[in-house]
Amino acid sequence: MTAILSRFRVDLLLLLVAVSWGSTYLVAKELVSPSSVVALLAVRMVVAAVAMAAFVALRRNPVTAAELRVGAILGLLLAAVFAFETFGIAHTSATNAGLIISLTIVFTPVLDSVVSGRRLPGNFFVAATVAIVGVALLAGNGALRPPSLGDLLILVAAIVRAVHVTSMHKLSSAKPMDSLHLTTVQLATCAALFSAMSLFWGDPIPQFVAQLDVASGTLLLYLVLVCTVFAFFVQTWAVRRTSPSRVSLLLGTEPVWAAIIGIAIAHDNVQLVGYVGIVLILAGTAWGRSIEQNHRLAFDQAKRERPRVAADA
Repeated sequence: MTAILSRFRVDLLLLLVAVSWGSTYLVAKELVSPSSVVALLAVRMVVAAVAMAAFVALRRNPVTAAELRVGAILGLLLAAVFAFETFGIAHTSATNAGLIISLTIVFTPVLDSVVSGRRLPGNFFVAATVAIVGVALLAGNGALRPPSLGDLLILVAAIVRAVHVTSMHKLSSAKPMDSLHLTTVQLATCAALFSAMSLFWGDPIPQFVAQLDVASGTLLLYLVLVCTVFAFFVQTWAVRRTSPSRVSLLLGTEPVWAAIIGIAIAHDNVQLVGYVGIVLILAGTAWGRSIEQNHRLAFDQAKRERPRVAADA
């Protein structure tokens, strides 16, 4: 019974992270305008970086030179993800943003296969095509028209996020690195970059902060503390208490929550064709993730067995 309750607690917290990530697009939509994107990102990253740095300081485990170097490189990529994503949110609906960004799930294995030389099975590309057709239907929403600027920016964010994920795996696998340190350095890099950019682009940070009322200030704190700091700690805590596939499965429900929140709370206008697109995106990304995971497990298993077979020969 204790084991069941423990597993339920882990699953519940991971599901809360997925829900919070799904709500990120609506929260950012409420806070951002084209002129305040950089200032919002600067404030969000500074507060998150300070909170993470406080935890690092409490652990009294210094950040290594390698973690600083790798974290700074990954931080530049992460800053690009946040920039494209947030500018995109300013020009599209919360529903579209939350669903289009989920294409990272199919872009990442493709990029990883190019880097690693591990070929993906043909049915993965069928799943990817299903998801991309879904994006086209959702973007058009019943009309024959090209994607909006916001949809295209979110699509670029999904591609850059795939680059970030692949780079993180490649750069941090050479030697063991503390995930808390890496995340803190990445957020600090983003904070420094966006703070510098705010001096030349859009609303200055003091002006943005002065415009915040109680409601928007609460939303900003939610974006930082729940969607960033809390989410990271839950992932780090949960991955040691359950399987990576279960973590991936529960966090992979993020686009579902983004769609539910965007339609039910933000009242985004979605036509019948748009709903078909939503179904295709969710089905294609879930199918693609399942194919990639099974293929990777089979590949790793064959790789482990190869030396054994050679030794027996």
